[in-house]
Amino acid sequence: MNRASYPRGVCKAAHVFLTIFTKNTCIFLVNVTIIRHPTPNPTMEAQAICLEDYSLLTDLYQLTMAACYVGEGVDQRRASFELFVRHLPQDFGYLVAMGLSQALEYLENFRFTASQIAALQATGIFEQAPAQFWEILAEGRFSGDVWAVPEGTVVFANEPLLRIEAPLWQAQIVETYLLNTLNYQTLIATRAARLRDVAGETAQLLEFGTRRAFSPQASLWAARAAIAGGLDATSNVLAALQLGRKPSGTMAHALVMALSALEGSEDEAFEAFHRYFPGAALLIDTYDAIAAAQRLSLQVQANQTINAVRLDSGDLVSLSQQVRQLLPDTLIFASGDLDEQEIVRLQAEGATFDGYGFGTKLVTGTPVNGVYKLVEIDGVPVMKGSSGKMTYPGRKQIFEGTERRLGLMSEVSQPGETELLKQVVQDGQRLLPDESLEAIAQRTRNSVTVLPPAIRRVQDPDLFSVQISPSLQTLTTQTQAQIKKMISPP
Repeated sequence: MNRASYPRGVCKAAHVFLTIFTKNTCIFLVNVTIIRHPTPNPTMEAQAICLEDYSLLTDLYQLTMAACYVGEGVDQRRASFELFVRHLPQDFGYLVAMGLSQALEYLENFRFTASQIAALQATGIFEQAPAQFWEILAEGRFSGDVWAVPEGTVVFANEPLLRIEAPLWQAQIVETYLLNTLNYQTLIATRAARLRDVAGETAQLLEFGTRRAFSPQASLWAARAAIAGGLDATSNVLAALQLGRKPSGTMAHALVMALSALEGSEDEAFEAFHRYFPGAALLIDTYDAIAAAQRLSLQVQANQTINAVRLDSGDLVSLSQQVRQLLPDTLIFASGDLDEQEIVRLQAEGATFDGYGFGTKLVTGTPVNGVYKLVEIDGVPVMKGSSGKMTYPGRKQIFEGTERRLGLMSEVSQPGETELLKQVVQDGQRLLPDESLEAIAQRTRNSVTVLPPAIRRVQDPDLFSVQISPSLQTLTTQTQAQIKKMISPP
């Protein structure tokens, strides 16, 4: 295909899709104009953003603060920021940390090109910024350290998922992308872990959320986090192939309606689908689920094999029981706005499902409200003292043993304790390769199953209160006193 023979928008769109599919270096964003292009078109519905654009995927105030740091001569001071949640989402007893792999990929590619710098200058916002600011952007790379809990680790409120230790300007600018990445994937992984926990080890759990995710990029992250959190497969073809997995799915009502209308009956629609995809699950509730199951049972009696059926609507408890009687050896799947609470209800009322497909309520819902806060600058511990938003000062470590405590990095672990935050980047260089999804999923399951049942409940769970070490409590009291002295009138 000769790209030059196509209009600019069409040619770029085709090239971008090829890139994302073969090299995994570009992602799709909706309603975004990428200003690095010579002739940006704000009317285009979809543009692409590649790794080289990641540094601009930030909030404006990160750049204006960085410019201010440069002007004040403090941009190279060593700063430590920690990413954590103050409170868990409602009815969540824990979180499963996820998204580190994409966060590290972002930091590896953190840089500003000449065209990006020119675009920032053209906004007029930075007219008073010092000239050295542009030099720092042009020459800068992420040169700091990263400490993080491994993906699949259970965390609680106030425990850092990640810490950045870097020159102040770098540590500041990366905040937005890190929060975006870890907040969303942590939400999906946690919901997936809860779904696995209530559905059981043998249930087949599928991620069907692409059409409900908040963007095409979010659908890719959701698929990854769902599998790493405990689901078996995704229907997202691109995500599955990128992850080295086989995509999984059934059929839609449209096929049944179309072929029934054109070929004469629902049974002929099923037969047609099985001609090309033998053994595939059949969606049987387009018209009358029980009538369809009755006809399929006659086929089974005639020595035909029906591997699986899916129910997407109606009284799922009653329907599943009736279908089980008609098709005792057939796998029965449920879908249709399912979540953890609904699985618990279905099981309690005697539903007989072998697996579930999850979409809307898996990839959307209550957000994980992670924050990214400065905890130390140039060796000086700092904290936020705002009412209801207080933070703990200093670089911290999570110690897990017979009890779990949040302490300072300078503390020595006690016998039998494990330090959960591991160094994964030193001086801008990664120390460890990416883990497999299988390893992360196993860590997720191990982390969840050792929790007390009361914390694992999906409705009104007990909230685990992490112990604050005496050293951290002392530092907090000292820092509060320093803040009080600083803000007191002379």
